[in-house]
Amino acid sequence: MPTTLPVAVPDQEESTDTEHLHAPRYHVILFDDDSHTYEYVIEMMVVLFAMTVEQGFEIAYEVDHIGQAIVMTVPHAEALEARQKIITYGADPRMPGSTGSMGCMIQKAEA
Repeated sequence: MPTTLPVAVPDQEESTDTEHLHAPRYHVILFDDDSHTYEYVIEMMVVLFAMTVEQGFEIAYEVDHIGQAIVMTVPHAEALEARQKIITYGADPRMPGSTGSMGCMIQKAEA
């Protein structure tokens, strides 16, 4: 009589983690403008994405000097959520002419 060996079945949580690792990735890109200060960008990165002040400064510097910066590269659902957080963050109270949030978009990352 043949003996049946037990088969390891991954937990649902494990397979979800694997799927998460192999999901297509998207860049969240922040665009430069003249209506937001370095302080605003740094504060936004710290408050919304738990970055350090130094990481927020790097994003602000890149936005200012290059015109845009990749804030993060994550799966699509997380990218959509991050973009929504940025566009609802509001105007920069340090700039009298600031009437709204900074521009941003998501873009599929190259594999």
